[in-house]
Amino acid sequence: QVKLVESGGGLVQAGGSLRLSCGASGRSIFTFNRMSWYRQAPGMQRDLVAYISAGGSTLYADSVKGRFTISKDNAKNTVYLQMNTLKPEDTAVYYCAARSQLIGTPDYWGQGTQVTVSS
Repeated sequence: QVKLVESGGGLVQAGGSLRLSCGASGRSIFTFNRMSWYRQAPGMQRDLVAYISAGGSTLYADSVKGRFTISKDNAKNTVYLQMNTLKPEDTAVYYCAARSQLIGTPDYWGQGTQVTVSS
């Protein structure tokens, strides 16, 4: 059984930083085609923030480019999201997701971690 557990969320002032972690169990993250971070603000749809492929290529939403960095440590079976220069509009629940196939939706989701950025 694959399980993804996010941690590292919290309350931070605008301009501050947080690092989210997503620990995986039940399967090695390097076997997934893509590991992603999504976020969902109240009343909004869940949107892709960033992903990292099995080969290490990355992609970011325009709204976070230059501020967020996704990375992974295969030995620790963990994916990270370093978030710098946080803005109030980054406030959301952040979810880790894993996808096995080249295309399609994620197969597994974490439970989410709340990030709140105060102005």
